[in-house]
Amino acid sequence: MAAPQARWSALLEMLTRDGRIEVEAAAEELRVSAATIRRDLDELARQQMVTRTHGGAVINAIAYDLPLRYKAARNAPEKERIAHAAAGLVKAGAVVGLNGGTTTTEVARALATRADLSSGGGETAVTVVTNALNIANELVVRRHVKLVVTGGVARPASYELIGPLATELLAEIALDQVFIGVDAIDVAHGATAHHEGEASINRALARRAQQVVAVADASKLDRRAFARICPVEDIDVLVTDKTASDQVTESFTAAGVEVIRA
Repeated sequence: MAAPQARWSALLEMLTRDGRIEVEAAAEELRVSAATIRRDLDELARQQMVTRTHGGAVINAIAYDLPLRYKAARNAPEKERIAHAAAGLVKAGAVVGLNGGTTTTEVARALATRADLSSGGGETAVTVVTNALNIANELVVRRHVKLVVTGGVARPASYELIGPLATELLAEIALDQVFIGVDAIDVAHGATAHHEGEASINRALARRAQQVVAVADASKLDRRAFARICPVEDIDVLVTDKTASDQVTESFTAAGVEVIRA
């Protein structure tokens, strides 16, 4: 595991799981030197994500929901395949909603680079409504994409705009499709998020769309998080990866959700 951000992400996940880690144990698990782990923990402490202790580190509250930049390395190939399958559902001229997250960011990139959408001589081929600042940053330079950004208060962990200012705009528009990235999703509880503010704006996006598409790799399936975005009855399509178990995907199919495994 050579890339520093991949190690940082792994260390934060270990801390989230265990609450504390020891340098030697972390070095053995990640198969790197103890000196490398010490440097990594020092850097995470500098970013105020962990508190250094003698021989290791303990988690800070901020690290519970890993910042987007650390999530990006997890299940990246699966997320790219999911994104391309999801982007393929969009027709030219559609009005599409995207919330924040690593998978929806990949959906935005896939939409932006779809040859049939980007070859129209600069004319608008798709309209994207998003509350994610990083997605807006990537799409604003795409001349064929009409970009609409909600207002709201920015969450540094996810780059999402949340709160009343974010939801006010959505009451005035209609979406053909919305692609919702989730922290967890199961048949009993539906789509869920760790943060209630994110869940609220995501729920507002879903309510404005004719079709709700959940995008989630297999690690998110059959799990639940703190705040509900929407029940499974409101989800039309689930795009996941091929490692998802038949038992889990069949439970979604039985609930009336079309499942696409990319």
